[in-house]
Amino acid sequence: MAWLTREQIAAMGFAAVGEKVYLSDKASYYRCAAIRIGNHVRVDDFCVLSAGEGGILLGNYLHIAVYSLLIGAGRIVLSDYCNISSRVAVYSSNDDYSGLAMTNPMVPAEFTAVTTGDVFLGRHVIVGSGSVILPGVSLGDGVAIGALSLVKHDCAAFGMYAGVPVRRVRERKRDLLELEKRLQSRAD
Repeated sequence: MAWLTREQIAAMGFAAVGEKVYLSDKASYYRCAAIRIGNHVRVDDFCVLSAGEGGILLGNYLHIAVYSLLIGAGRIVLSDYCNISSRVAVYSSNDDYSGLAMTNPMVPAEFTAVTTGDVFLGRHVIVGSGSVILPGVSLGDGVAIGALSLVKHDCAAFGMYAGVPVRRVRERKRDLLELEKRLQSRAD
């Protein structure tokens, strides 16, 4: 994997970029002025970050794995310590599939019924490979989403969720909170 240089990143015009940021030169970044990136962030090959009006906010110590997508008109927030596995799609906008309206961005807005909703992922959220998160969803701190899941409603903190659509399958351990304290006490 080849990373963009600090100079290349600066030239792209992001709203903010922290330290120790690794952005793949094979990923795509749209509306960079609406994307804020924290410290210790890695975005792998073939990801797409496409900020809408709400923008994208990436916290600290997070990873977005290959072929993942963050897109839509609403705000997308990935809080500290999030981990997005490969082929995850996070949408903050969605077409109306009912047939009451037309679909696709080439159709004038007056003929569509796009739904927009902010998406929030709390601290220590992990989203398994191939999962889809729909507009308006909030994942509480410590939520774990199993692979190939559809997330169309909020998920409460420190729950493990899986399925289509997701359902809570068990409680997630909180040991990682102690590990976070140990990491924070170290010098970078």
